[in-house]
Amino acid sequence: MFVRSITHPGDSCEFRSLSDGWNAEDALKDAEEFDQVVISGGDGTTASLLYAAKDKDLNVCVFPSGTANLFFSNLGNSPEPAAVARACRIGRTFDCDLGGISWADPQGQEHHCGFTLMTGSGFDASLMRAAVPNKKAMGESAYFLAAFDNSHPPVVTFTIELDDQTVVREGIACIVANCAMIQGDIEIMPDCRLDDGLLDVIVLETNDAVGLLRPLLFGLIDHHGANLGRPRLERFRTKRVHVSSSKPIPLQIDGDALDYEISQFSARVLPERVSVIVDSFSPYYPQDHDDLEPRFPGSEIEAFPHS
Repeated sequence: MFVRSITHPGDSCEFRSLSDGWNAEDALKDAEEFDQVVISGGDGTTASLLYAAKDKDLNVCVFPSGTANLFFSNLGNSPEPAAVARACRIGRTFDCDLGGISWADPQGQEHHCGFTLMTGSGFDASLMRAAVPNKKAMGESAYFLAAFDNSHPPVVTFTIELDDQTVVREGIACIVANCAMIQGDIEIMPDCRLDDGLLDVIVLETNDAVGLLRPLLFGLIDHHGANLGRPRLERFRTKRVHVSSSKPIPLQIDGDALDYEISQFSARVLPERVSVIVDSFSPYYPQDHDDLEPRFPGSEIEAFPHS
């Protein structure tokens, strides 16, 4: 449906399937020769390719596939393939922030990569790692199983160096978020946007997995956190952050956990770094562009025609 909808007579469309061990920079090396780039995959694939696109003059459409694509959920676009195709042809975009993270492995080797959603050290990373064996069979339920198998995660001391202050907190996880909507359209923190030029640093202060139920239940009742807040979570906002923990703990980046532990990492926001396609359902849709002509001809057909 998507392919039939996005290509019109006279269009040229090239499909590229990423092989094992693919490199994001190589995958996009000639991307600027095309009018439109469509990324299809889960959050890991999306993050790698958007980070590789950050210094290129591209309009990028994200088509949700893979195990999950929470980045697409945060965009708020219609998930219908025909609607995604129509959004591509109309061509409305917003300038999306990305995150960059750096850390050293136990051998001292420096690593750098990007993230679109969030990165975190501690309990959340432990969950990502523990859920891997059951993820394909159980889906999102694998995370709940992992949580209750580790019902008393270790409490560590986090030293958090922000733009304007340094704070010390005890907790089981420290998360750095570019956007904060998770499964079920629950926002971990309210007003965390992809275009605000800031990162949200979130400390989970509870010392047991059962304590997680309270913010999750509040999230089910109040998805955006505007009325009930988020108990046991403390937030700071910053452009750059350096996080140190009192002992080595796991690290995850957009849901992919490292296979070793670290004791510190740095993250920074990369503001307005890539142009991403949005439709009129998205909170990022530029309202002042309603009167502009579609980018590609033949885009006037509605994805959901009125009867």
